[in-house]
Amino acid sequence: MSYYLNLSVLSNNLKNLQNRVGRQKLLSAEARRILSLCEGRPIAEADIAREETGRPFFPGSDIDFSISHSGALTAVSLVRGKGLRTGCDVEFVRPRSRAREIAEKIFTAPEREYIESGGSFDLTRFYQIWTLKECFIKLRGLSVFDMSGVPSFVSGEGSLLNTCFEQISFNLYELTGADDERYILSTAITGGEELQPEIRWVSPDFLAACKIK
Repeated sequence: MSYYLNLSVLSNNLKNLQNRVGRQKLLSAEARRILSLCEGRPIAEADIAREETGRPFFPGSDIDFSISHSGALTAVSLVRGKGLRTGCDVEFVRPRSRAREIAEKIFTAPEREYIESGGSFDLTRFYQIWTLKECFIKLRGLSVFDMSGVPSFVSGEGSLLNTCFEQISFNLYELTGADDERYILSTAITGGEELQPEIRWVSPDFLAACKIK
């Protein structure tokens, strides 16, 4: 079994690209480049099949992967092993006007208390919970509309539960770069034991990665 978290950060000129559609195309192309490097062969869009829920996979392969991108960062978690599945999600830490509303509607009471334990709404902690829930959804092949049914990632005592539960191992990271650029990233893998991915940067630029827990 091999478990990797492949990361790529766009160069400065691409970071400044304002066209959202153009940015999305570049990030999607970067994800396929990462998969090509992992597979040792060119990967085209046609090589990737979709489950009924839209979850991508390689037909007839023992490789499972999950793709996420935000800001200038593309992340691809990948596992080699029969029957194993993975999920990942990354979010650029920035103000989000509906963050408090989203937390009220979707997060559990312990999760909301964790976010506001310091007396105010902590945006970083919001993104921690959000990415953990997103990578759970991506691993299971669910949609964002199922997020309210995702198990709580905070215990009744207020501790973050991001190691191993529901037979899934979770890892949570904070990535930082120049000019206070920050990302929160979560990755998950099935298997019922604590597993940590090997982080591989596949771009000339990189960010400092710190495991939160």
